Amino acid sequence: MQIDRVAEDVYVMVSDLYAQVTSTIVLDTDVAVVIDTLPFPSETRQILAFLEEHVGPHALAYVVLTHHHADHVFGAGLLGGEVIAHDACAKLMATQGPSMLATARQTNPALAEVELRLPSISFRQSMHLHVGWHHLSLFHAPGHSADGIAVFLEEEKILVAGDALMSIPYLVGGDPEQLKATLQSFVAYEPDFVVQGHGRVLLRGEVEEAVEASCTYIDAIVERVSALVQEGAPPERLREIDVEACGIPRIALDGLVARLHLNNLVDLYKRYATDSA
Repeated sequence: MQIDRVAEDVYVMVSDLYAQVTSTIVLDTDVAVVIDTLPFPSETRQILAFLEEHVGPHALAYVVLTHHHADHVFGAGLLGGEVIAHDACAKLMATQGPSMLATARQTNPALAEVELRLPSISFRQSMHLHVGWHHLSLFHAPGHSADGIAVFLEEEKILVAGDALMSIPYLVGGDPEQLKATLQSFVAYEPDFVVQGHGRVLLRGEVEEAVEASCTYIDAIVERVSALVQEGAPPERLREIDVEACGIPRIALDGLVARLHLNNLVDLYKRYATDSA
């Protein structure tokens, strides 16, 4: 696991086991907040060891989940503290979480000991946490998923974006226009750092460019998939839409980008084909 120190008391852990998914740790003298967990118990134990070393074994006050997807929530069962998420995340985890976990356990033995832990605190639009000297502003950030939230650390000017911002926008189950609006709202915070849901931390000078690239990509695939559906082209034609032609380097996320891109195209094709039927 890679550990990056973003500010004096803010660290980002990046998974080596799954798609460079990130977990952010905010420390104070004797208390801590974890924003998003990592999926595998071995990684969660590394987080616990880190917390014990820096603030003590029972210092975790809150675990904040940016959305309900497995790679961000599966570690919560091994962590302490109150679990905070959006209202919709709490509902989705309660209704879809058990089957999601059962399927994951069947396909990956390393997840056998994962226990689903539901949010104990939820909100609809925004929420503020004051932990030690840290002020965390939580707000609804839909688009990647309906239940998405982001977290802005006011003093450090660090934005934890969840999967709303990553090396390639991921739209399966999401909403393209909502995601564009969320991405554009991030710029107004003028963050010094942005923790992406997957991949490296962005510096202040990279944020606007990353948002613009993401919005350009969304517009490109929406336009191209819509055109294929309108002409009655079969889904096999989707492979003609190259990810780099849409503005995203294919080498990002250790090459996972090409698969995520194809998933986006297939999802949009199904939506538009259904709408036009």
